[in-house]
Amino acid sequence: MSSNTESYDMVVVGGGTGGCFAAATAARDGYDVVLLERKSEDEGGHIACGDGIKGKSTFPDVVDRERLRDEAFTNEGITRGLFENPQTDERLEIPFGETGAVVDRYKYGQVLLEETDRAGAEIHYDTVVNDVVQPDGRVEGVRAVRDGDPVEYDAEVVVDAAGALSVLQDKTDLSTSTFDTNVNYSQFCSAYREVLEVPEPVDWEDALVFKPTDELGYLWYFPRSATEINAGLGFQMSQKPMKLVDALEDDIANRAEFADATVKNKLGAALPTRRPYDSAVHPGYVAVGDAAAHVNPCTGGGIPGAAKAGHWAAEIALEAIDDGDVSEAALWEYNRRVQTDFGKRFAAMDLYNIFGTASDIDDLVSVITAIPGQQLIDAIGKKGTTEMGLGLKLKTLAKTFGHWDTLYELYKVQREADSLKDVYDSYPNGPEHFAAWQKERDAVMDRVYDITDAEPKY
Repeated sequence: MSSNTESYDMVVVGGGTGGCFAAATAARDGYDVVLLERKSEDEGGHIACGDGIKGKSTFPDVVDRERLRDEAFTNEGITRGLFENPQTDERLEIPFGETGAVVDRYKYGQVLLEETDRAGAEIHYDTVVNDVVQPDGRVEGVRAVRDGDPVEYDAEVVVDAAGALSVLQDKTDLSTSTFDTNVNYSQFCSAYREVLEVPEPVDWEDALVFKPTDELGYLWYFPRSATEINAGLGFQMSQKPMKLVDALEDDIANRAEFADATVKNKLGAALPTRRPYDSAVHPGYVAVGDAAAHVNPCTGGGIPGAAKAGHWAAEIALEAIDDGDVSEAALWEYNRRVQTDFGKRFAAMDLYNIFGTASDIDDLVSVITAIPGQQLIDAIGKKGTTEMGLGLKLKTLAKTFGHWDTLYELYKVQREADSLKDVYDSYPNGPEHFAAWQKERDAVMDRVYDITDAEPKY
């Protein structure tokens, strides 16, 4: 087999949310961009996902957002969360305060790829990327096999949207930059989901349902409609392995609403349950979405963050290409945008993930189900706090009797989460101040490890 070489301004690896928004952004601005997708055109966009989007999310204006909503957002009436207590079968209701949505992830992915094509990007399906072109320190392209034939793609910038544990990061020599390589399997979650059709409408069509499991995992039931449910679960890879399919089937079997349900689709995946990469840029190379851990480490949600990240990565990369400088410093503004936006929230939520790994599941459930919904929202990363009346405080204390040490730890972790957001707000404007910023951030992390007695995650 003989290889051939194709040249572009930008090569995007991966046709998920981050990759599509990066490619569409570059194409809309008139640049030559190719998106490489390992799946076939029919299978493109078929990704294991919980499908839930909590709160109002504004996607970058580089695709037809109304078409995306009309064709893929199947349930836009999500107003609350239901947290199930596995000890008592009670449900804690948590109002979201803003309406969320559940999507048909396959339709969403297909529409997004079609919109990326319509924006002017080339899309090469059935293309498996297996190496990078890096003659020196800078990444100058990728090597792939397309329809069985080897192809080399040269580019000014490569956007890594290849998902969790991206193979590109294994192949790239990142030693000459600050790109985050402090990544290992224990910072990820193994997940599995089924799409079920039930014979009768559920009475929680407006809710995202969560239920904790062993090994710091959780089950979810997200209604695409009143009769089509995304049912899944995941567990932290740092914990003892779970038999995911068996655990999900056992729970479904005990729910009357799922009697005679039909399984329409099954799929598994790995996803990051860690803070976003400290730096996701290297000369000629930018990582977005799951490939840079742009995922809520407590819920696994990552669609809105990946969309923003892909858009910002392309914007900054195009400026760098125009300036003839695709160095780490020239791409750095992308890091700053991410970390001072959703990055700081996800980093703060990571502290609760760390707290959870060091806590007994029964203690956690007892504390969480005793705290009123709004106070719980405040405790997991919302700005500000809501005052509890004395009667509510006493009731909460009574319910958490025997678990006060855990409750006090949660309070202290919340305070450190606020401190951590302040640190992320001061993310440096360039790599020259990066080490000092990391030192300040790590001081907060050390306090969290002391509070929780958790093993260091990073």
